[in-house]
Amino acid sequence: MKISLSTARQLALRAHGLDGGWTLPSGKEGAAQIVERLGYVQIDTIHVIQRAHHHTLWTRFPQYAPEMLDELLAKDRRVFEWWTHAMAYIPMRDYRFYAPRMGYDALWGRQREWLVQYADVITHVKERIRAEGPLGASDFEKPASFKTGWWDWKPAKQALEILASMGELMVTRRQNFQRIFDLTERVLPPDVDTTPPTDEELQRFIVRFALNTGGVLRANEVQWSRQKADPAALQALVDEGEVTKFEVEGLNGEPCYALTDVVEAVAQSPNGEPHLHILSPFDNLIIDRRWLKAFFDGFEYTIECYVPEAKRKYGYFVLPILWGDRFVARLDSKADRKPKTFVIKRLLFEPNFDEYDAVLPALAEKLRAFAAFNGCDNFAVEEVQPENVKAPLIQRLSA
Repeated sequence: MKISLSTARQLALRAHGLDGGWTLPSGKEGAAQIVERLGYVQIDTIHVIQRAHHHTLWTRFPQYAPEMLDELLAKDRRVFEWWTHAMAYIPMRDYRFYAPRMGYDALWGRQREWLVQYADVITHVKERIRAEGPLGASDFEKPASFKTGWWDWKPAKQALEILASMGELMVTRRQNFQRIFDLTERVLPPDVDTTPPTDEELQRFIVRFALNTGGVLRANEVQWSRQKADPAALQALVDEGEVTKFEVEGLNGEPCYALTDVVEAVAQSPNGEPHLHILSPFDNLIIDRRWLKAFFDGFEYTIECYVPEAKRKYGYFVLPILWGDRFVARLDSKADRKPKTFVIKRLLFEPNFDEYDAVLPALAEKLRAFAAFNGCDNFAVEEVQPENVKAPLIQRLSA
């Protein structure tokens, strides 16, 4: 079986909930189902616009509000915070697969050294939480004489991070984005399955997680938290019909894989009007930049907030704009919250794109919705390339 690259992109968009094919319930249940379908939503602290985890959910669920995720973590316990490739919100139903990765082996070298050197701090922090209940880093004072040189964190903050990585503490809630920790046994719901998975269960989980997250992948991309799937497990799910194997034109004959229900759903759903999305730099669709370049016609994306200003090509926190199954523009923006102004610092269309009349209505509508999501009700448009698109865009934004 061989499919076109365009069809492969449709599989990815369906798996990521970006083609309009998902039907979600209202309220926070809809948000919970997105996290469960995607497998994780990456957390990020940058706040020039709404934070990445909220942005990722809003992209797929326009009625989303940040308090939904807060409640799913703190009240409903439908999600928990831990590591995938980065810190993320993870479905609580998958906790049993993450638990075996916790413990001493979850620590990196300097954390292990710190754990030994400051065992008394670890004990003090854990015992205070046991006695007093949930605490955050701000509930601990830094001794004036204490300085490790490691990010200059106060010792309690380092201890909290280590204990959370080891699985002895969990984030019970966020308070003004600060993490509040409690003992794991007091956070885990009583009905959560903590049974360690068998090797076969783990391998099947890896395949399902990867294909839910990636949509369509080559064999070496079928992985979870840097652990690659056993080829035998992947082939077993192909043989059972849960996974479909095929080739994609233009990818040198490499076998690719997708969940069969996604393949069937795309086959039964002819393409309609293209959907437009303003994506977070940490959106699940684009987080693997090599995969993105291979499947989306060579589209290269780098988040430049970590790049010195003089070396930035597009801007500080640039958002890729997806229209249908292709990336057509990049947006560097800022939510100026006091005057409630959404600032379009730079909007740059891709060099090979010229369908401005077709895309502008959808783009203006999405920008208005995105501004509202960021608490803004008016616009400041600074730079648009090509320049002749600036005036018609402003006109549509003002309509």
